[in-house]
Amino acid sequence: MDTSIKKKALMVWGGWEGHEPKKETELFAPLLEDAGFSVDIFDTLDIYTDTAKMGEYDLIVPIWTMGTITNAQEKGLLEAVKNGAGIAGWHGCMGDSFRNNTEYQFMVGGQWVAHPGNVIDYRVNIIRTDDPVMEGLQDFNMHSEQYYMHVDPSNEVLATTTFNGDHAYWIDGTVMPVAWKRKWGKGRVFYTSLGHVRLDFDVPEAREIMRRGMLWASK
Repeated sequence: MDTSIKKKALMVWGGWEGHEPKKETELFAPLLEDAGFSVDIFDTLDIYTDTAKMGEYDLIVPIWTMGTITNAQEKGLLEAVKNGAGIAGWHGCMGDSFRNNTEYQFMVGGQWVAHPGNVIDYRVNIIRTDDPVMEGLQDFNMHSEQYYMHVDPSNEVLATTTFNGDHAYWIDGTVMPVAWKRKWGKGRVFYTSLGHVRLDFDVPEAREIMRRGMLWASK
């Protein structure tokens, strides 16, 4: 009999349907299970208010865009991470979740503000090949939204993209973080701006970065 203790992950999906939160949850939940996690999935933010339950999780994966969160829900989430739960997410499902909640954005390390040209071709540059999340990966191309974000200078940036000015000439040459690590209290935070829709994660590098980022974040 297998008596090993599995890590526990929480996935909470909802918000704007254009980011296909349910489909993306269905993609990554099996990857976490393959990595030895038991995975709880909720489509309500109310789980964040259950202090005892939140204390059980090694990893939280929020998949929620352009929503609103109550003070109690936000406090429960932030306290869980501050107390040691890891958190990892992607694109607007973590980086554009709650536009009025600056404390949440402080935890994430950034907030989406634009994607000039909408869905375009762009390149992702790996800048930390020595990091376990990026090890063995090379620069790659995406056809998706190239996120322009307001980012925390304390982030440990792992990958970037460069804007060419075709759709907003005044940002020509701007180098923007695509993936980063940071801390929030005792918790590890991982974020990547990749993953506008489920199909984006058919790009092997995009999917692998997110998979590794979740594993790194888990306490």
